[in-house]
This record gives sequence, structure tokens and C-alpha cells, in this order.
Amino acid sequence: MSATAATAGKPSIPVPMLATLALLSAIAPLAIDMYLPGLPALGDDLHTSPAAAQLTLTTFMLGLAAGQLLMGPLSDSLGRRRPLILGTALLIVAGIGCALAPSIGVLIAFRFMQGLTGGIGVVVARAVIADRTSGDRSAKLFSIMMIITSAAPVVAPLLGGALIGPIGWRGIFYVLTGLALVMLLAVLTCVPETLPVERRHPFEAGSIAHNMGVVLRNRRYLGYTLTFSIGFGAMFAYISASPFVIQDLMGFSPGVFSILFAVNAIGIGIAGTVNTRLVGRVRPQRLLAVGVGMFVTVGIAMMLTTVFAPGVHWLLLVLMFCLTSSFGLTAGNATALALGEVRDNAGSGSAVLGTLQFVVGAIVPPLAGLGGSTSAVPMATVVLVCTLLSAGAFLTTRR
Repeated sequence: MSATAATAGKPSIPVPMLATLALLSAIAPLAIDMYLPGLPALGDDLHTSPAAAQLTLTTFMLGLAAGQLLMGPLSDSLGRRRPLILGTALLIVAGIGCALAPSIGVLIAFRFMQGLTGGIGVVVARAVIADRTSGDRSAKLFSIMMIITSAAPVVAPLLGGALIGPIGWRGIFYVLTGLALVMLLAVLTCVPETLPVERRHPFEAGSIAHNMGVVLRNRRYLGYTLTFSIGFGAMFAYISASPFVIQDLMGFSPGVFSILFAVNAIGIGIAGTVNTRLVGRVRPQRLLAVGVGMFVTVGIAMMLTTVFAPGVHWLLLVLMFCLTSSFGLTAGNATALALGEVRDNAGSGSAVLGTLQFVVGAIVPPLAGLGGSTSAVPMATVVLVCTLLSAGAFLTTRR
């Protein structure tokens, strides 16, 4: 069946609804990037080490993974709207807990809860698009969402850098709580139920396990999913290590770091915009191949730079921009192609994709941070390994 035929008769996704879905997907970059400039201050305030402070990133990612793995299959049974409302409401509670945390242990616990509840919105937002679109249209919408959500890592570190002085890292979490409230109101207003009762699967353990099995046995789905999720590992190596590399190793201030981080995030938006223009004229598989090729090239160049030219900071900054741009060309196409392979189990497919993405994201920070503030080589090593593994996964999708 053609993409056009597959989507014939389906309701469109109006702009307010698409913007709400993008906001739900933006919870991860918002909750990560906005407090990144405050990581060193957070560690000092709670009397903990940089490694322990970075664990607040790891536990958030684990929560995101768990929330998606739990709610993705359940949304195939319960529908999309009720899980969205519940998850977003609990996200508000988690944000308040983070803001009031008296110790690093309590903060880590509430960061896990913040990730868990935020993961519900992330996984269901993808499933909603898969409910209503397919083929080129799906790839284009996922790319548009990437453009919208790329505004989050542009604005978040700038806003975080500006607010960290007057309101501190705790104030950042209050701001995130306010954004969660806006998300809840947007869900109640703009997102209807998109999974008809006749397309839902029974709410039974056996049925859920069967659906997950169908998804996991699809070789091409797994190939596209691993291309995306392992590629995200390269991105997160940069995200988690860059505050220490740019501020401590290169000697830039938190404000300059926020600007540089925002500039790099713009690369995702530029690549996503280019992708939306090309989808329909160039097959998503070919666009994905170009993105993966760029990814590997940047990974190799970053490794060579950190080993043989560690003092050439401008070159490493340029490569960071190229890394984020490559991911912008990769993410939307890989997501659309993966979910296109499992349209009848979009919630389960979205759950596995998101879970693998954030499990990789949880593993990466401690490895990328091994150099602390003295070397960028561990970050570059993780980036290179992830880009090579991502390319290997893409090769498995060939028929």
C-alpha cells in the first residue's frame, strides 16, 4: 500500500496539535539543557562530586526509558489521551520535588520520576503521529517536530545561563514545573484521542508481550531504531561532557557556554529544515544514509582533533556543530522509517525506540565524563564508537 493510500481518510494533524506534540517531545532537551549551566553550582550546593552531579542526568535518562517502555505498549490498549494527561500531571509533581530536594540522593530520585513521567509524553506523542500519518508525510512531520523541538536546546541553555545567577539551579526546576503545567493545559485543549477502539489491543499481559515480540522480530525496524538510538548516544556524549569541556578545559564562562550550546543546537534545526524540503523528492532511506555518513565522518574527525590537536579549541567547537547537524538529518528519517515498519503496534514500537535511546543516553555520561575537566578524549571516543555502531545498524536495514 502506498503512503498516500495508507493515510487516505485519516484526520490531519492541525498546527496547535502538532505544536503540543512537539512540546511533549521537548521535555527531554528542556529538562537536560536548561540546568546544564548549573551543574557545577548544583554539585557545590549539595556538597557532591561532579560524577554524582552527572548522575542526575543518568537517572533522568533511565526514567525516560522506563516511562516509554511501560506506557508505549499500554497506550496501544488504553488509547493515547488518558496516559498523556496522567503523565503530564505527575510531571508537575516531579518538578516540584526536584526544586525542593535537600540532598543529591533526593534530587536523583525525583529526577528519575521526572524522566519517568516525561517519557510518557515522549512515547505517546510519536505514536499519535504514527496513528495519523505514514510514509513521506510521516517523515516530514517528524522532521518538523525535530525543528520545533530543536528550539528547546537553543533556548534552554541560554535561559538557564541567564537565570542560574538570579534564581539558582532550584529556580530552574520551578521554571520546568511551570512549563509542565502549560503542557498539561495544551494536552487537555489540543490533543484528542487518535487511536480508535477497534484498533486497540486487549489490555492483557499476553497480548502486550505478543505485540512487543512482533516489534522486536522486525529486522528492519530494529535496524532503524538502533541507528537512531545509538546515534543519540553520540549526541549525549557531547551534551553531558560539553559543560566541563567548554567551561573548565577551554576556559569559557557559563554564559558563553550557553551561547555556544545554543549555536550548536541551531544545527539540528537547519538540518531538519533541509530535510523537510527534500522529503518527497528524495527517499527517506537515502537522506538517512547521508546523515549517517556525515555522523561517522564527524566522529573520526573529532577523535583525531582531541588526540593530535587538543589545544585547537575552535576546531573542536566546529565539529560539535557538525555533530548536532548530522543528528538533525538522521533523527527524523530514522524515526519515521522505524515506526513505518510497525504501524499496527505504533505504541510498542515507539516505546522500544525511546527506551533504547535513553538507555544509551544513561550509559554514555559516565563514560564521556572520564576525562573530567582535563581532557576531551573520552568524549570524542564515545562519539566515535557510537557513530560507527549507528552506521553498522543502518547497514542491517538493507534488503
